[in-house]
Formats: sequence, structure tokens, C-alpha cells
Amino acid sequence: MSHNTKLILFLWLMATALPSFATIFYSKNEAMVLAFGEGAQIENLSLFPDEQQMASIQKEAKVKLDSAMFTFYVGKQNDKILGYAAIETITVRTKPETLMVVLTSEGVLRNVYTLAFHEPPEYQPPERWFEQLNNKPLAELDFSKGIQGVSGATLSTRAAVNSVRKVIALYLAMVKNPGKN
Repeated sequence: MSHNTKLILFLWLMATALPSFATIFYSKNEAMVLAFGEGAQIENLSLFPDEQQMASIQKEAKVKLDSAMFTFYVGKQNDKILGYAAIETITVRTKPETLMVVLTSEGVLRNVYTLAFHEPPEYQPPERWFEQLNNKPLAELDFSKGIQGVSGATLSTRAAVNSVRKVIALYLAMVKNPGKN
């Protein structure tokens, strides 16, 4: 076996032997059923905050917005709004985590679901951890205000709280109180 062949074989073995941590828990359609139930109509609500709104949202969320476009999924049944969902993908350490943040029709945090997690599983906060965030107003979504962290998943939990803060701040500024800054 030539040196190049041995090198290629070694690299191939290393690439296939490295663990793959990517886990996708729900497709987008499954996520919408999780958020709003079977049979709900889903509408997209595209938001385009201007510079002043972006600054206000960032200040309230205490998080930098990475885009000037945002989409809420609005769940409806018989023209009644069931709630709002936002799908957030953020980089935790070096790989993405995708969460779905679900708000009630009044904009109160109802649930956070992990849709996909590409970091090692030990860095993923358990689903029950997210329950402590439910029903908390934006001002209380802070580790200094009683949100408990998860040992070994510090970056994941911080990223999750930041995503929730961003979604609620966007809802408040662009859906509940549009034009008020």
C-alpha cells in the first residue's frame, strides 16, 4: 500500500469514526402540530423591524438581532388566534441548536421545544428545564432573577434564554404594540 493510499484510508477511518451528534427531533410540520394541534391553520407573519425598532428590541431583549427579517407562525382555528411560534436557530458553541418558542395568543411564553440539536447530547438542556421559563415575563427571563442553569449545559441554556428573550421582545414591539417605541 502506498503512502498516499494509507493516508487516505487513515483520514477516511477518522472521519467515519468521529461521533456525529446531530439530532433532529421534529420536522417543521411536526413542530407546528406540537405548537397548535392537529388541523390548525398556520399563517406566516413576516416582520421587518426598522433601525429604531431593532434598537428598541435589542435593548429590551438584551440580545443582538442578527437579521432585520423575522417570521412568526400564527396558529389559527376558525379565525381565532391560538398562538404564535418562532423557530430560532442559534450557534451554541460551534454547532447549531434549533428551538421553537411558542407564545399564547396574548404573547405569554407557553412552551419551548428543541427541534434540533447538533452539539454533543450532554450539552443539551433537558425539556423539563424549559418549563421554568413558561409564563415568565420578559423582565424575569434572566439567570440573575431565578432562572436555574444546567451544569454542563451553560452555553446551551444561555443561548435558549437569549432566544426566548428575543422572541418575546419582537412580539411585544412588532405584534402587540406595533409603532410604539
